[in-house]
Amino acid sequence: MAFPNTVFVFTLFSFLSLLPSTESVLTPDYYSKTCPKFHDVLQTVLSGKQLSNPTTAAATLRLFFHDCFVNGCDASLLIASTAFNKSELDADSNMSVAGDGFDLITRVKTALELECPGIVSCSDILAVSARDLVVMVGGPFYEVPLGRKDSRESSPVNVDKSLPKALTPMNDLLALFASKGFSVEEMVALVGAHTIGFSHCKEFANRIFHFSKTSEVDPAYNPTYAQGLRKLCHNYTKDPAMSAFNDVYTPGKFDNMYYKNLQRGLGLLSSDQAMVTDPRTKPFVDRYAANQTEFFDMFGRSMLKLSLFMVKENNDGDVRRRCDQFNTIQI
Repeated sequence: MAFPNTVFVFTLFSFLSLLPSTESVLTPDYYSKTCPKFHDVLQTVLSGKQLSNPTTAAATLRLFFHDCFVNGCDASLLIASTAFNKSELDADSNMSVAGDGFDLITRVKTALELECPGIVSCSDILAVSARDLVVMVGGPFYEVPLGRKDSRESSPVNVDKSLPKALTPMNDLLALFASKGFSVEEMVALVGAHTIGFSHCKEFANRIFHFSKTSEVDPAYNPTYAQGLRKLCHNYTKDPAMSAFNDVYTPGKFDNMYYKNLQRGLGLLSSDQAMVTDPRTKPFVDRYAANQTEFFDMFGRSMLKLSLFMVKENNDGDVRRRCDQFNTIQI
């Protein structure tokens, strides 16, 4: 399988050599015998979806983050609520997760069930889809081990406190990532995913409307940029769908422009812009802004690490027949 625009390849084996010995069964060729066309089927669906809906890459990447940060990479976020069970989707933090990601996973799962029924987990589909879509829009390739099982639980409890938000103070952001085993350097690299996608106006409205008693807009913004955002979001309270690209220059390309934008006062969210002023994060912002290869290197390493976070294996979970439903009714 070819991955164009690849700058960095970090193998699973070199990563696992840094970790303590485990009984993990995850391996890149997990489906080589049980579903040999896994990657071919997935690539066909991904390519068609991304071409028809260019926001799919960003939506799927965000879906992956929101799933993994809450109890690990186990596809628990994909579960739809029922009369018997409220799922992670009911949490406030997940209300704005775009539907393109969910639609993609449903399409891939349907195609794979026709090819090799009951074999490929939804959590593996999500992990590989996020990686492949990053590559499709210009980002780095990194190896994704396979063999995850899907969670048998999904609850909105504790979701909101497990996910970073636009207004989360830097101390809390660093503590949140640290609690999941990520260093400051890894956090700054992972947040670089904002180089693609968009944010709704309500997420940064506090910075462009009535920011303080002395300034209508956040002075950390580039003034021209701030005025453009004010015009764009002027009616956001009546139209919650109003949004702006996270990266104003190359919104559809995975590159290091996000970090360069932060240096120019073009960071859309408060939590973004704070990284270029906080002395703990600024050195990494500057490093990734100056060297895209270093950004891709650390992003790939950090994504691989995230993809292994609290995964379910063996009998700890299921291979769901449908990604939005448990195999057995939850009562």
